[in-house]
Amino acid sequence: MEQAYEKQLHGVTGYEEVEVNATGRPVRKIQTVSATPGQNLVLGVDIRLQKLIEDLYGQRRGACVAIDPRNGEVLAFVSMPTYDPNLFVDGIDQVSWDALNNSPDRPLLNRVLRGTFPPGSTYKPYLAMGALTDGVRTAQFTINDPGYFMFAGHRFRDDVPGGHGIVNMHKAIQVSCDTYFYMVAHDWGVDGMANYTGHFSFGQPTGIDLQGEAKGVLPSREWKRKAFRGPSQQRWYPGDTISLGIGQGYNAFTPLQMATALSTLANQGTRYAPRAVKAAEDMQARRFAPVEPVVAERIAMNPAYWQVVHDGMIAVNQTGGTAAAAFQGAAYTTAGKTGTAQVFSVGQNQTYKEDDLSKHLRDHALYVVYAPAENPVIAMALIVENAGFGGMAAAPIARKALDFHLLGLYPTDAEIEKIGGAKPVAVQFHYAGERDGVPAIPGAKPPPNPAASGPASATSAAPAASPPKAAPTAWNAGDFGNYPKVACSAGCGPLFTRFGARPDFTDPEEGIRL
Repeated sequence: MEQAYEKQLHGVTGYEEVEVNATGRPVRKIQTVSATPGQNLVLGVDIRLQKLIEDLYGQRRGACVAIDPRNGEVLAFVSMPTYDPNLFVDGIDQVSWDALNNSPDRPLLNRVLRGTFPPGSTYKPYLAMGALTDGVRTAQFTINDPGYFMFAGHRFRDDVPGGHGIVNMHKAIQVSCDTYFYMVAHDWGVDGMANYTGHFSFGQPTGIDLQGEAKGVLPSREWKRKAFRGPSQQRWYPGDTISLGIGQGYNAFTPLQMATALSTLANQGTRYAPRAVKAAEDMQARRFAPVEPVVAERIAMNPAYWQVVHDGMIAVNQTGGTAAAAFQGAAYTTAGKTGTAQVFSVGQNQTYKEDDLSKHLRDHALYVVYAPAENPVIAMALIVENAGFGGMAAAPIARKALDFHLLGLYPTDAEIEKIGGAKPVAVQFHYAGERDGVPAIPGAKPPPNPAASGPASATSAAPAASPPKAAPTAWNAGDFGNYPKVACSAGCGPLFTRFGARPDFTDPEEGIRL
């Protein structure tokens, strides 16, 4: 923060001009220019919400970002584990530095800005929205899900062995049906997915008012050609595409990108550049000037298509949804999506057994949510590393955070310890906005909800809708052979580059994949 706003914080150095004689003794004062103090910055981060989320993580690794979808204001910015910055004030000793720098938990890594993760199933709402927009799917299109999707003799498995039965788009989002989205990805293609989802900030900096942000990886044919050296590895294979349908494969996004994308979806297409600073205080005039929201892009969204995705996400947190347990009895309606991201690939004849794996090889738990569903004031993206299912590990954190933010209900220490596994550390808060003599920030009301102000005009190229493709009304995902039958008529070759393949050329701007 101080690095990004150095100019505003530094102020202007004062000086005094004096005339001296031949011996250097002052003769007279010519002029005095007083120093001008720098500005104070007022952050949008709610320190109580920030502290609560940190306590709910306990000793677990991960990240959480909360954004106001009405203006892009950052409400919480959590990277875990954290560390004591006071260690650096007078110069850190070697023992402490080695402990921080060599820790496998990587406390010095700002996971919000620099850590990248596969989004897992939290990616599905954007694929659903894009598939509707580009005519790849209709909301009524159904499949018969047997628990897997067969392609070229390879079985792409769903997390439910027996499958979900008859599934349309609403149900596919509610129960997180992998098979449905394998087929969406196959039919749409990697370039179609990349062209659409890139508008939500995936694969590019969000424009936050902080330095050091990673751009992540939004896979495409062009990206793969640059990332790998060998011709066979540079080729894009059908299996690469199918894996993207459930947020796996080469997908790698920062928590900040995930929260920004969700905010954009929540407000029906207006992507604000996230901003940590809410206002600047002139120290001489003692006046506050609010920082105006910056619209990075407006995405044209068909309201009917948006409603399908929105309703599916509401169902995620209700009976039958993958996060229903975490939001049982909530006094407000939410729209969310759970996710589980694999750290390594499981082979065709292998079974994922968490208890047999090293902790750092277990699945990441993800969850995204905005609330209240019909008039969102907060959008959250959470990742708990190596914690398993998002509905069990990440959604309970979101529930307690939303209870506090929306209702003012702060959980007891026992409730926090039950979720985070550790007792919260007591601290005393001091708020700049609560100091005596500091006025409230004038004119800092959020802008109107763009969804309520009519359709927005595009400030950059909106995703172009292609004409609907001729397709049957249903597919049996377990049919023997290729899907569709002509998919590999020219020869499939290998389905993937190789399981777990890492690029030969790594762009530092892409961040650190965790």
